[in-house]
Amino acid sequence: MKSLFFVLLALQAPALYSQAAKVTASKMSEGAMKNLVKEVRHELVMMPYYGVFDNLSFRVDGPVVTLMGQVTRPTLKSEAENRVKSLEGVERVVNNIEVLPLSPNDDRIRLEVARAIFNQSSLQQYSLRAVPPIHIIVKNGNVTLEGVVAREMDKNIANIQANGVSGVFSVKNNLMVEGK
Repeated sequence: MKSLFFVLLALQAPALYSQAAKVTASKMSEGAMKNLVKEVRHELVMMPYYGVFDNLSFRVDGPVVTLMGQVTRPTLKSEAENRVKSLEGVERVVNNIEVLPLSPNDDRIRLEVARAIFNQSSLQQYSLRAVPPIHIIVKNGNVTLEGVVAREMDKNIANIQANGVSGVFSVKNNLMVEGK
């Protein structure tokens, strides 16, 4: 009997690991599938230019890995695909990563939103990690916050701080609260 799983996993938060939806185990054992999920996540978060302004997630469907998210550099998209493609057990990689358009205004907004969020005293703790758990995605002046925070209050403060930045047209707050 085949069991169908999909793992949609934001890379910035190990807490999402437990919230991952279904993973597909076609010819792989469940242990091999879990190991592949860990290896894919590890390879992606270890990319040297993956940072706060990028958001990556993936889905494992047996030997097929689908990459999703948004990045600011085209090289990050290709590097993610190449790293995952080289893993044992991966037969095919579907790369659905969006490369965000080049825009000086979006670059300014990214920096100002990051300053507004991470300079807020209650949110400074999130800036101390190599890959912060809050990711700021800006496309054409529209901001999307992705990741995981410890408290609902932190989610709300991040939203307020991002909305207060000049030039921001809208803020979509996709931050998740640990344990929910």
